[in-house]
Amino acid sequence: MDKQTPAVSLRHITKAFGSKVVANKDVSMDIMRGEILALLGENGSGKTTLMNMLSGIYRQDSGVIYVDGNEVHITSPKDAFDLGIGMIHQHFKLVDVFTATENVALGMDKKTTGGAKEIAKAIADICDRYGFDIDPKQKVYNMTVSQKQTLEIVKTLYRGANILILDEPTAVLTPQETDKLFAVLRNMKADGKSIIIITHKLNEVLAISDRVAILRKGEFIGDVKTSEASVQSLTDMMVGAKVELDIERPLIEDRPLLLSVSHLTCLDKYGVKALDDVSFDAYGGEILGIAGISGSGQKQLLEAIAGLQKAEAGSSITYNDIEKGETEELIGKSVSEIKKMGVALSFVPEDRLGMGLVGTMGMSDNMMLRSYQKGSIIFTDRKTPRDLATKVKEELEVVTPNINTPVRKLSGGNVQKVLVGREIASDPKVLMAAYAVRGLDINTSYTIYRLLNEQKKKGSAVIYVGEDLDVLIALCDRIAVLCGGKLNGIVDGRTVTKEEVGLLMTHIDDSKKEDEA
Repeated sequence: MDKQTPAVSLRHITKAFGSKVVANKDVSMDIMRGEILALLGENGSGKTTLMNMLSGIYRQDSGVIYVDGNEVHITSPKDAFDLGIGMIHQHFKLVDVFTATENVALGMDKKTTGGAKEIAKAIADICDRYGFDIDPKQKVYNMTVSQKQTLEIVKTLYRGANILILDEPTAVLTPQETDKLFAVLRNMKADGKSIIIITHKLNEVLAISDRVAILRKGEFIGDVKTSEASVQSLTDMMVGAKVELDIERPLIEDRPLLLSVSHLTCLDKYGVKALDDVSFDAYGGEILGIAGISGSGQKQLLEAIAGLQKAEAGSSITYNDIEKGETEELIGKSVSEIKKMGVALSFVPEDRLGMGLVGTMGMSDNMMLRSYQKGSIIFTDRKTPRDLATKVKEELEVVTPNINTPVRKLSGGNVQKVLVGREIASDPKVLMAAYAVRGLDINTSYTIYRLLNEQKKKGSAVIYVGEDLDVLIALCDRIAVLCGGKLNGIVDGRTVTKEEVGLLMTHIDDSKKEDEA
C-alpha cells in the first residue's frame, strides 16, 4: 500500500446514546501513516467516543471505517488489535501484582507468544527500537505513573499495533517525563506508526503533532497543519468564537493568615507515610498551588485539612477566624464539627463521583446536598438548589438534557463542571480544589481559573492542586512542591520556571529551605 493511502479513513460516522445525546454526527476524517495527529475539541465534542469506535469499545450507528483502504467492521477491541489499532486509556489496565512481562502476556495466545523469556526479549527489543526504559521483571506496584504508561504502550506495540491512540497521555507526567514520552513518539512516527493524541494541552499539541483535527459538538470542523497553528487559533476553532486566553494573577495587598499547617504527618492505608512532617501557611487573597507527581500526598493533604484524613500525633492544622479574632485547631475534629465551628472549607476532591457527587442524583439534588445542614427548611426549599443548578449549567455550559438527569450519565468533563461550580458557589473562606480542570477543555478551564481568582479577590485562601505546570506558574502566587510525601520547597509563582518545579517534584532536596514569596 502506498504512503498516500490513509492508515485510517472515517466516513460519515454517527453515534448517538439514546434519543437526546448525539456524540458524533457525520464525521469524516483521515489519519495518515507516519504522522502524529492531535484530536481537539471541547468537553462533549465526541473525541473519546470517536476513538472508542475505532478501538472497538463502541460501534458506530452509521458510517464506514477503512483501514489501509479496506472497509472493516470493528465490533470489539480484539477486532481492533487484529487490524493493528491499540488505545492507551487515561486509566491503565494493568495488574499491580504482576511484572511487566506478565502484564504483556495477559490475554495473549501462549502458542504464539512463547514463554516469559521470549516475551521479555521482545519487550527489550521494542524498548531498544523506540527508546523506552522499562524493566521486564519489575512489578507494576513498584512503577511510577510514567513507567506504567510506558508499559501500556509497550503492551500495545507487542500486540502488533501500527495505529496508536493515546487519551490525555501527559495528564500526570512531569515536564521531564513528557519530554521522554515525546521523544519516543517521534521515534515511533519515524518508524511509520500512526499516532493519535487526545489532549487539552495546546502547548503540547504544538510541540508534538504534525496535524490537528478539530471536533465541535460532535461534528468534524476541519484540520490544520500544526506549523500553521497557534494556541489562539486552535482555541477559536474549537469554540467557534474568539476566546480570551490570559490567566489573571492580581496581587492582593491585604493577605491575612487564614490557615497554618504544622508538622502534618499522615499514613496511607498500608501504614506508610503519605505525608511526612509538612508545614506551610495559606493566606487570604492568594492562590497557593500544590505541585507534585501523582501520589505524592496531595490527596491526603487536602483530606486532612477537610477532616477526612486522620493525622498523626504532633500534627497541627489551625484556622484563623478573622471576624471572631479566634484561632481553632482542626486536627481531631470531624467534617461536621469543622463546619459547626464556622470554618468555611470547600473541597473539590480528586475522585469526582466517589466523594464529590452522588451519581444517581441530578444536578439540582447534588446542589442541595451541599447546603442540607443549613436546617430542615432545605427539605421544603427546592427552589434555591434548582436555581443554583441552572446557574452552574449556564455559566459553565454543562452539557446535560436537563438539571435532573443523573450526573453519572454525563461525560467526565461535565461531571467536573457540576462539582467545581457547586463548591465555588458556596463562597468559602478556604477553597481547596484538587485537579479542578482535569478533563476540561481550554475554554471551560479558563472560566474555572477566573472563578478561582474571584474567590481570591474576595479574600479567600485558595489551595489549588494542579497537574499542568504551565497553569500553576501562571495562576498561583506561591507553589508548594511535594515529593514523596515531603514538602520539597515553596517557590514564587511569578519567578520560578517550569523546569525548576519539575526537578523539585522528582528529587528530594533536604537542604531546600522554604522560599516565602
